[in-house]
Amino acid sequence: MPRKPKIIIADFIADELKIEKNILGDFAEIVALNAVNETELVGKIEDADAIILYHCISLGKDSIQRLKQCKLILRAGVGIDNVDLTFARSCGIPVANIPDYGSEDVADTAIGMMLALTRGISLLNSRLQNNIGDWSYLQAKPLSRLRNKILGIIGLGRIGTATALRAKSFGMNVIFYDPYKPDGFDKALGIGRCYDLSELLTKVEILTLHCPLTRETHHLINRESLKNLPMGSYLINTSRGNVVDTSAIPTAIETGRLSGAAFDVLGLEPPLGDVLVDAWRNPSHPAFHKVLINPHSAFYSEEGLEEIRVKGIQACIRAIQRTEIRNVVN
Repeated sequence: MPRKPKIIIADFIADELKIEKNILGDFAEIVALNAVNETELVGKIEDADAIILYHCISLGKDSIQRLKQCKLILRAGVGIDNVDLTFARSCGIPVANIPDYGSEDVADTAIGMMLALTRGISLLNSRLQNNIGDWSYLQAKPLSRLRNKILGIIGLGRIGTATALRAKSFGMNVIFYDPYKPDGFDKALGIGRCYDLSELLTKVEILTLHCPLTRETHHLINRESLKNLPMGSYLINTSRGNVVDTSAIPTAIETGRLSGAAFDVLGLEPPLGDVLVDAWRNPSHPAFHKVLINPHSAFYSEEGLEEIRVKGIQACIRAIQRTEIRNVVN
């Protein structure tokens, strides 16, 4: 009797796998390891025909070189910084992602964070909840309307584009910086473009990040680049944690360079010894009321999670059957 193909879900998913099993039927065996670090994969992935990797762990050289018959490493998400792409390619293993599953959800979160910060929603709630100050809108003064405010977007991919369209509905003036985007997207979307990052930073009132984490974007926003922002700006990061040097944020909040900042992602999650998190948790620090931090949740909606699981298992089937593999990134 021929051996059934084996698909491994490395992390994050730990339920009965009804979604995946309904699609697979008798085609393949599927196992969820729910690993929290890469060492837990040892002895469990070597015979996989396909591996689905979420965002809780990485898949490096040591793990990849043990794969005997893997036909696909599927990154169930957009970011690909937790897979050694070059080594996988050298082993003849394609790596693919799912770039379109959560565009709406992340864009909605970025806009939601923008509203919570710029309309004083989070600040007023935080101060009144902690019985600080008068029961008055004046605690958030001054606030300005969003119409005609300048929103700067770094990274005009699917999520950046979705965010731009949402911001335009508020009457905002949207500009973007993305050196890898061909000419014409600004005209197609009715937004502005900056070909120099420092130019963008000096113009914006609100900055939202939607770029991948690469050597080029690591700590792209840091102490020096923050100095280019106008006083009283806002920063939102729903991309990757290490795109921002978060150690620079508490001072930027203290000095008023930033009126507020929101983060769905941090460099290390859960955080450990993060000065931003320490300031955010300190009632005597202004970041306590002016910074929002979420636990890497912008991607999540029930619809989005089902979509990523369906698309993930379909990609594995195509790879095992040696038909078209979409969205290969290596």
